[in-house]
Amino acid sequence: MQLIPYILKHTQLPEQSVANTIALLNEDCTIPFIARYRKERTGNLDEVQLGSIVQFKTAFEALEKRKAAILKAVGEQGLLTPELQTRFQNCEDLATLEDLYLPFKKSKKTKAETARKNGLEPLAKIIMAQRSDAIEFIASKYLNNAIQNEDEALEGARHIIAEWINERSDIRNQLRSQLERFALLSTQVVKTKKEDEKAQKFRDYFDWNEALNRCPSHRFLAISRAEKEGFIRVKVEIDDERAIEKIERRIIKSHSDCASQIKLAIADAYKRLLLPSLSNEILKKAKEKADTEAIQVFSKNLKQLLLGAPLGEKRILAIDPGFRTGCKLVCLDAQGDLKHNETIYPHAPQNDSKGALKKISSLVDAYKIEAIAIGNGTASRETERLVKRIPFKIDVEVFVVSEAGASIYSASKIAREEFPNYDVTVRGAVSIGRRLADPLAELVKIEAKSIGVGQYQHDVDQNKLKTSLDTVVESCVNSVGVNINTASVPLLSYVSGIGPKLAENIVAYRNTNGAFTNRDQIKKVPRLGGKAFEQGAGFLRIKAGDNPLDDSAVHPESYALVKQMAKDKQVPLSDLIRNKTVLEGIDLKKYCTDTIGLPTLKDILEELEKPGLDRREKAKVFTFDQNIKEITDLRQGQLLPGIVNNITNFGCFVDIGIKESGLIHISNLANTFVKDVNEHVSLHQQVIVKVLDVDIPRKRIQLALKQS
Repeated sequence: MQLIPYILKHTQLPEQSVANTIALLNEDCTIPFIARYRKERTGNLDEVQLGSIVQFKTAFEALEKRKAAILKAVGEQGLLTPELQTRFQNCEDLATLEDLYLPFKKSKKTKAETARKNGLEPLAKIIMAQRSDAIEFIASKYLNNAIQNEDEALEGARHIIAEWINERSDIRNQLRSQLERFALLSTQVVKTKKEDEKAQKFRDYFDWNEALNRCPSHRFLAISRAEKEGFIRVKVEIDDERAIEKIERRIIKSHSDCASQIKLAIADAYKRLLLPSLSNEILKKAKEKADTEAIQVFSKNLKQLLLGAPLGEKRILAIDPGFRTGCKLVCLDAQGDLKHNETIYPHAPQNDSKGALKKISSLVDAYKIEAIAIGNGTASRETERLVKRIPFKIDVEVFVVSEAGASIYSASKIAREEFPNYDVTVRGAVSIGRRLADPLAELVKIEAKSIGVGQYQHDVDQNKLKTSLDTVVESCVNSVGVNINTASVPLLSYVSGIGPKLAENIVAYRNTNGAFTNRDQIKKVPRLGGKAFEQGAGFLRIKAGDNPLDDSAVHPESYALVKQMAKDKQVPLSDLIRNKTVLEGIDLKKYCTDTIGLPTLKDILEELEKPGLDRREKAKVFTFDQNIKEITDLRQGQLLPGIVNNITNFGCFVDIGIKESGLIHISNLANTFVKDVNEHVSLHQQVIVKVLDVDIPRKRIQLALKQS
């Protein structure tokens, strides 16, 4: 099996596109770079399609690595024939490969191995031949010091036969197919844990069963967590009689005495070897499928969150609200630098609202504040109401900002390096203010899984989760572009071709030599070679620099082409940019070459029309219903404004301004069938919801989306 046919089988993408993409990947090109600047070579594949090529390339390499290990192991046993080698090499998936390898595994001491040592393998072969009607008499010939009677001899032979049955790939595939189609997932509560308070959140699964292939990912992960924490037991069930009968039809070919022995061996093989092994396998596959779906949900949410609406370069007063410990205030300039911080105590127990109002008002005046960001945690609503009472001399917009992950950032190494002389409360408030200005630039500093927009993110495969989320962050950062003169190390590290070490070198060079004035200077950064420059230059922006193209997504490799366009139109380069009339008159076909075609040329023209445009929406002010302060204020039928703060496969959660978020179940999202929640709502979307039900003891709120 070769790499390209393997990928084509799983993706149905054009062969030339796959071949060229693999060549680019082998040249250490990144997905964002390939998607943006090598469209001609890939046939205009997008990042998702390129990602699938990477995924199956990785899977193929893992399969080939396992084949090599198995071939070596079987070869060392002296059992590798040319035919067997071909069978191993032709395997296209791990399950088939492992089935084929099963007879050659050096297993621990088994019942079959003991029987072989006791000389019973010839007897097992006689039974499998199914030609004898005097099997007990034959068995008597195999008695020895270890085998005392015929029953023991037959039992040992059956253990060997059971192992043979277990190793047959046709039988394993048959049972695997039955499990995939008919397996029932059942659960039972551990009696000693039934009254455990922590177990109560899993009480729906104390006695649960459903078809495994219809169990949604969120429910499977919930059941897996309950089992892991020791509250329930999980097992896989199918129709045992039917499964055993199918095996018997494959093996038993006579009505001799041997048939009854084989029947016993089949039952033993099924119960002791086949079912436990393949049940674990199918549960593992179900877990992998659930993980994949959960990671996809998390990735979609993270992308929406990272590409959330930025307020832009504004002077911001950020407030991390609290009761007893007070509200931490920080003033940030338009670049997000900390200019001032202090604490006010407007709420209980101090109740110094008069002093707090005066202080906020004076800070707004002193630092020419344009917007106020209030964290959405404890005392958020009370602080918002307080701030909105202040008669500011100028228009100051007030925003409530998600605090998710702010505490993780404030205690992190990154935060300590940014603010070594400030405590975690100051750092947390700075993070709240900065994420209003630019969510992407601030959220990249927080481990993605700590941002709180997934489902069961701590239960899925953590390596796969990290890989997927890193890919999402990289895609978002490069789609927006990065100001090289203001970006932090974490933000720069996600730029195509850069990485953490080069990001540190860029910032160190910037601190020593001052701001970059053109992209050519980037080549002077220590250890930043030609490949890194090629991969990253198009995503690094220089505002108000020597060359106007440096603040655009036009790659330096295309600068000569753009200059030729300007020359042909007889205008200076600066007059070509943003000049829609001139740009519309350019005949792109005239500039096509062997390496640059219409897809790239259209991208260049689009970028020249609006260079450096941030395609994200701008932040909008939002106000919750001021009469709703806690869950007891809710009533059935109320219509309330809310913000979508998490999306799952089974619905979405909405912040309605109190501690508890409400759930819009997928069945209450629309009047028609909903296949994908993301087609109806997006993260941070402002919505109007209807209260359907309030369960105060369990702190659960059921909502419906008000149809516009």
